[in-house]
Amino acid sequence: MRALRISLLVLGLTAVAQGLVVALSGSVALLGDALHNAADALTALPLGVAFLLGRRRPNRRYTYGYGRAEDLAGVVIVAVIALSSGAAAFVAVRRLLDPRPVTHLAAVAIAAGLGFAGNELVASYRIRTGRRIGSAALVADGLHARTDGFTSLAVLLGAGGVWAGWDWADPVVGLTITVAILVVGWQAGRQVLQRLMDSIDPALIDQAEAALRDVPGVLGAGQVRMRWIGHRLRAECAILVDPASTAAAAHRVAAAAEHALVHAIPRLTAAVVHADVLADHMLAEQDHALA
Repeated sequence: MRALRISLLVLGLTAVAQGLVVALSGSVALLGDALHNAADALTALPLGVAFLLGRRRPNRRYTYGYGRAEDLAGVVIVAVIALSSGAAAFVAVRRLLDPRPVTHLAAVAIAAGLGFAGNELVASYRIRTGRRIGSAALVADGLHARTDGFTSLAVLLGAGGVWAGWDWADPVVGLTITVAILVVGWQAGRQVLQRLMDSIDPALIDQAEAALRDVPGVLGAGQVRMRWIGHRLRAECAILVDPASTAAAAHRVAAAAEHALVHAIPRLTAAVVHADVLADHMLAEQDHALA
């Protein structure tokens, strides 16, 4: 929440400052950058709502809690990226068809530098925080801000082109910014979609299986399933135990395996471990192979 508040403040002030320069200069490239910064600032709102919802306790209707609201916020962020990019493209194309002079080039250059600094500050903070807490939506938002920072530098190229007498440089840079934001939107959208489809890094599965095998009494790891709910992980897995074990002994091994998993996997908050008898498991595997 602190990362979102700081992002909203920094990018909001950056967008307002750039908007004032747009009113003075008429720069389409800077207008596109200001729109992207404003959209990026506003994406803090759905993320903030999602984080607040995620704090609510599970109930009989939402038995896993409200963490999925964070993934839905990621969908909203991708939609905002697409809309802001479309608005910037429309203005840039219209300016190409109806050229107008760009003035106050020094102010445009300063505003572009301000846009880069503000976006890079916010991007670094969001990405670092998102990776620390495991939030795909916050990381996607940070990547969006980082690309906006580099597109701010592209505004400098447009200002330089206008200064050299190339009036078409400003709207062309505006279109280039649009393409860059669309690429980032695609990358962010793919990441959010993967999270919605319960995609998981295979390295986490390998890490979980290794942690299970290291538990005393575990003869092997069966099927391991993991899913993200918001920025927290849940796991369901099976372990193989000695067929001579009593039910109480198998339960103790399963409890130890659950404890080992929670400590071995970052951001894993809950795990359900099922103890399976080794002989029964081998018979089930043989039946499956024959089928």
